[in-house]
Amino acid sequence: MKNDIRYVHTNIIARDWRKLVDFYVAVFDCEALPPERNLSGQWVDQLTTLSNATIRGMHLRLPGCDAGTTLEIFSYEPEEESGAFGAVNRCGLGHLAFQVDSVEDVLANLLEHGGSQLGALVKKDYGELGVLTVVYARDPEGNIVELQNWQR
Repeated sequence: MKNDIRYVHTNIIARDWRKLVDFYVAVFDCEALPPERNLSGQWVDQLTTLSNATIRGMHLRLPGCDAGTTLEIFSYEPEEESGAFGAVNRCGLGHLAFQVDSVEDVLANLLEHGGSQLGALVKKDYGELGVLTVVYARDPEGNIVELQNWQR
């Protein structure tokens, strides 16, 4: 019997979840999806293997995604600062990628909202696939965001 599998969300663990939610709403047109989460109790401790954990945050609807696919931004108490591999409350992720009409314009907006540019903005001609314009940047908490545009 085959399972019905569907991608649901990407989670970022933030130091300040409210500030990071505001950033993704302002820069990437994400939409906050209430209610605000305030999770704690034995079930959270069992799920996370943490003692007396509290998780606070919000889900965001991502532009171009269906209603069920979200960016989940949470903060944990206690927060893992050591960067221990596999810690459920460790901050960060690999990167998020957004297809945009103008990499330059979105990068400027990202910078205005407290983000920073990580590398050079580059253009790569992939022949029949088209020309990729791409840059890596960081959100205000240092998470990497890829801005890309394909022109065919």
